[in-house]
Amino acid sequence: MSTIEVALTGLTSVAVLAFALGVIAARFGADLRLPDAVYVFLSMFLLLAIGIKGGVGMRSADLADIGPPAAATIALGVITPLLAFWLLRAFTRLGRIDRAALAAHYGSTSLVTFTAALVFLDLSEVAYEPFLATLLALLEVPAILVGLYLAGSGSGPRAEAVREVFQSRSIVLLVGGLVIGFVSGPDGYATVEPFFGALFPGVLAFFLLEMGAVVGRRLSEIRMAGPGLVAFAFVMPLIGGALGVAAGTATGLGIGGATALGVLVASASYIAAPAAVRLALPTANPAYYLTSSLVLTFPFNLVIGIPVYYVMAQWWGGAL
Repeated sequence: MSTIEVALTGLTSVAVLAFALGVIAARFGADLRLPDAVYVFLSMFLLLAIGIKGGVGMRSADLADIGPPAAATIALGVITPLLAFWLLRAFTRLGRIDRAALAAHYGSTSLVTFTAALVFLDLSEVAYEPFLATLLALLEVPAILVGLYLAGSGSGPRAEAVREVFQSRSIVLLVGGLVIGFVSGPDGYATVEPFFGALFPGVLAFFLLEMGAVVGRRLSEIRMAGPGLVAFAFVMPLIGGALGVAAGTATGLGIGGATALGVLVASASYIAAPAAVRLALPTANPAYYLTSSLVLTFPFNLVIGIPVYYVMAQWWGGAL
């Protein structure tokens, strides 16, 4: 697949177009927001579906195949927030607390971006390792803990924030889904595949429609972020994506798996990390970390980043 074809596959996918519709509709004043109960259901569906499918894949995978990418993922969960913290000092004049809050977000990951990447790989007919959901779970926690550590002493209730991370819906459903999938195996998954498998792309499109509406309503906040933070929000995912793709390739993942790991490292959390930061770093400005992660980095990865990381994986994987 050529670079142009890769880009077109991403730009013309139903998920990306649904996101664009949400943004445009919000800018024109149309209300496409989903009811809160529906939004919660869709997010729970995506988390549980990815977890179960990943657990089924883990059951058939060799531990030797999972070990190196898992170790690399944990290492990236420490390295990425440290790098983000340093880059923010170079790009912006933000204080230590705000930089630590942003570092926690950029070291953590976005379920929806990862999900869109898997759909992109499926549309491109690119195979990927079945245990990638395990890497998603591994990356979520260490980065947030590093971000809280970077904030320094006296910043807030650390223990409560750590408990918030482990009790968050994303971690509970993802890890729980991995266990369910591993225990039930392929035969058990076959009974629910018409629901969790066949409906998955459509549910993602609805979820991204909502996310597009959220981004569209918050576009005016970009001015508050400042040019340095805007530049960081576009540069950091490219650096993180390159690190993830390189680590995935070096630890034996195929082109699809390396792409997915690149997406995981490139994306920024806007679910688990904000909840933890709100507790532990109450003085951090949400306008900075939410605008940067959700309004800037999320659309960038969705439209541009995913195809770019795929091309990186092809290049480093020797396919180009």
